Amino acid sequence: MTLQQLRYLIAVAQCGSISKAAHEQFISQSSVSVAIKDLERECGTVIFDRSAKGITLTPEGAELLAYARQVVEQADLLEERFSPKAKAIPQRLAISSQHYAFPVEAFLEFVERYEGEGYTFSLRETRTAEIIEDVRDFKSDMGIIYRSSFNEQVIDRTLENAGLTFHPLFQVKPHIFVGEHHPLADRKRLRIEDMEAYPRYSFDQGSNNSFFFAEEPFAELPHEKKIIVSDRGTLSNLLAHHQGYTVSTGVLSSEMHTGIVSIPLETDERMVVGYIIHTERQLSPLAQEYIEMLKMVIEDFNMGCSNL
Repeated sequence: MTLQQLRYLIAVAQCGSISKAAHEQFISQSSVSVAIKDLERECGTVIFDRSAKGITLTPEGAELLAYARQVVEQADLLEERFSPKAKAIPQRLAISSQHYAFPVEAFLEFVERYEGEGYTFSLRETRTAEIIEDVRDFKSDMGIIYRSSFNEQVIDRTLENAGLTFHPLFQVKPHIFVGEHHPLADRKRLRIEDMEAYPRYSFDQGSNNSFFFAEEPFAELPHEKKIIVSDRGTLSNLLAHHQGYTVSTGVLSSEMHTGIVSIPLETDERMVVGYIIHTERQLSPLAQEYIEMLKMVIEDFNMGCSNL
């Protein structure tokens, strides 16, 4: 088994076909095919199911891919760290997050520290299941999600199966977000029952739309009027201009500061927001620096949360 074989495996899995992978790697299709077949023979397993529609990973292939990503990533890190050209290689950090304001604020401040240097930084706001997959497959250095008494058993089991661990950042009571002209905008407290007549806004979770993967507490409660969005910009416009609501941490993002009100929800439920990392991956100095930036931004928000 060679690093090159593992690189071809990763390329084929990402491209979804051997021909596309060969094109991206600037080599012949036969070279990639032989490498994959040799790898299957050496591992004693079928990595890809082949059909007229293309190729897909087998369960064993998916497991091998996860290990391959880890091995290749560690090899790349070694090369970057000890190569004579190491100083010329851009620094890299990738974050996947649920749709919260504070990771964005921390990311913006983090990027400012590295102006004038070479780097590749990314922040992806996406679905809960995809955050877990990104960290599991080493596409992201860390993910940012929340747990509660309702979802923690499912989330913890999912993280354990993916080889990930959850590290709490803060705990906060859920809040209702409404527009400043909403009929309930002047209330000091709200109950979830108060919102039954109004449309509820939530973030799309794709095919994995389990209530346990929702980004909003109480998603399991039935509701007659629902609007599902995929980004915070759309959610902010809906809140500001219509009489719907959403449930979140109570932290207003920069685009929400005008025209939107955050009202505490009467509940014993608590949201514990934190970051997830791979158990077999050591955080880079950049990732550790970003975590410290997260903690600083959380303190600056002064959101009435308790740090953990």
